[in-house]
Amino acid sequence: MITKGDKNAARLKRHLRVRKKIEGTAARPRLSIYRSSKHMYAQIIDDSQGVTLAAASTQDKELTEAGNGGNMDAAKLVGELIAKRAKEKGIEKVVFDRGGYLYHGRVQALADAAREAGLEF
Repeated sequence: MITKGDKNAARLKRHLRVRKKIEGTAARPRLSIYRSSKHMYAQIIDDSQGVTLAAASTQDKELTEAGNGGNMDAAKLVGELIAKRAKEKGIEKVVFDRGGYLYHGRVQALADAAREAGLEF
C-alpha cells in the first residue's frame, strides 16, 4: 500500500528524472509548476543564471478574491496570470516543467490557459 509520503517521494523522483533533460535558458526559460492540495504555483526560471523571472500563484492578491485556490478554475487563472507577467517581461517561449505531476487536471488546465494567453511551449 502506498502512503502519502511514498507518493510524494515518487513524484520527486519523477521530477528529478525530468529535470535531467529540461533546462531553462535566457532564450527559453523553464515554466515550473507546483501543486498543493490548496494552491497552485507557477514560476518562470532562468536556470543558467539561477533567477526567477516571473511568478504567479493562487495566493496572489489578484487571485485570492476568486475563491478556492485548489480547483481547475483557479489553475486557469494562474496560467493566464503567469502568461501575462511573462509577456510583460518579453518572454514568448518557455519549456514546460510539470514538476513530476501527471499532465492531467489542474496541471493541464494551467498549461492550456498559459498557451491560450500567448505563451509558446
